[in-house]
Amino acid sequence: MTHDDGSTSEVLLTPERRTIDVVPDDERHGTPRSQFTLWFGANMQITAIVDGALAVVFGADALWAIIGLLIGNVFGGAVMALHSAQGPRMGLPQMISSRAQFGVKGAVIPLVLVILMYLGFAATGTVLAGQAVNKVLGLDSAWIGIVIFGLLTAFVAVTGYKLIHIVGKIATVVGIVGFTYLAIRLFLEYDVLDYVGIVDFDFVTFLLAISLGAGWQLTFGPYVADYSRYLPRETSERTTFWSTFLGSVIGSQWSMTFGALVAAVAGDAFLGNQVGFMGDLAGPAIIAFLIYLVIVTGKLTVNVLNAYGGFMSILTTVTAFDGRSQISTKARSFYILGFTVISMFIAIAASADFLDNFKNFVLVLLMVFTPWSAINLIDYYLISKERIDIPALYDPKGRYGAWNVPALVVYVVGVLAQIPFLAQKMYTGPITDMLGGADISWIVGIVLTGAIYYPVAKRTNNPPPTMIYPAHTSMVDSRV
Repeated sequence: MTHDDGSTSEVLLTPERRTIDVVPDDERHGTPRSQFTLWFGANMQITAIVDGALAVVFGADALWAIIGLLIGNVFGGAVMALHSAQGPRMGLPQMISSRAQFGVKGAVIPLVLVILMYLGFAATGTVLAGQAVNKVLGLDSAWIGIVIFGLLTAFVAVTGYKLIHIVGKIATVVGIVGFTYLAIRLFLEYDVLDYVGIVDFDFVTFLLAISLGAGWQLTFGPYVADYSRYLPRETSERTTFWSTFLGSVIGSQWSMTFGALVAAVAGDAFLGNQVGFMGDLAGPAIIAFLIYLVIVTGKLTVNVLNAYGGFMSILTTVTAFDGRSQISTKARSFYILGFTVISMFIAIAASADFLDNFKNFVLVLLMVFTPWSAINLIDYYLISKERIDIPALYDPKGRYGAWNVPALVVYVVGVLAQIPFLAQKMYTGPITDMLGGADISWIVGIVLTGAIYYPVAKRTNNPPPTMIYPAHTSMVDSRV
């Protein structure tokens, strides 16, 4: 799409207008293929490599780690892609749609946790990306790389949807080339097969690998529909699902498999300097320089998603109490810049114990997001059956009310029920000890929450007979 003067670049650099409001039909564009490249590019990056390495770092054999990560990615990816499939039909950001389950103001409770998640991932990602920026520029001060990368993140996030997808496509291409090259180098430099299949199967570490893969995917759930909402409303849900699922699972599994192999063969050489190890593995200085650019590009893609999603979540929280459905471009830019600045400060102050803290961060997120996913998906697909009163999502006195107490109670129960099953640095639950240290809290969270929520929602929820769109969007429900 271009303006009348044909300036494609001008369109790409024009800040996005839509925020938490519905995207009208005449502004819908693109194909599900764009979801594949976005999520593939977002997962072909160094933090996903670190996530895969963690399974080996904490005791799993590389082979069993890779299998466990695959199981987790497939399960978590399926849940995440079901959220994505909601986007074209509703045209809404993900967390706005969760007001249908929790109430207009009640949705703020999981939203606070979502915002913390975005800040955490943005900060940890900025630490690694900042290292890569410093390598590219030949600098030693960590804060300089962090600030440069943060400003680049803010620019792309402020510009919005179209530029985000362009960055995702670039990250897909350079990620495939760069990480394929690194994988070849790894096999040339090390006898990789000598490090695989040498540790006996251990259920606890195998389950940790599954949890790391599932947790990685499930944490995309609260913002994945933000990027599918611009697709034409008649886009097949099945096609949206598979495009998102395959892009995210293939990209993440590729990165995590590489990470597991790197951790197995390199050990401390990788753990102490993840970015530097990648540059050293690349070989000649010019190739190392290009690999650092690949790292920056991949991290930029996912960090922009975190900043964009964080902004959407903050705005969803604020507007729950002031009743707005739109904000100005200036205010939008302010929110994104403020979020990015906070994440940069966190990154600068980040602990040196990065790997251990990151593992615990991902697993804690599982505890709070599995109940949210269960409630959102069960309501949308099984209770409401894809029928949402969209204007009521902005009205605390409307169909969904301000607070949906039954749903909020189920959510809290789903979170608290996981505590006895936790295996965290600061706390290990009593049932976890009985299981030999295996953390199955997230499985308990999603199964128990779903089992409780379905009969409660069946009695208390009041979905409309058809999808109801705002009058100004010129939409009619095709399923009437």
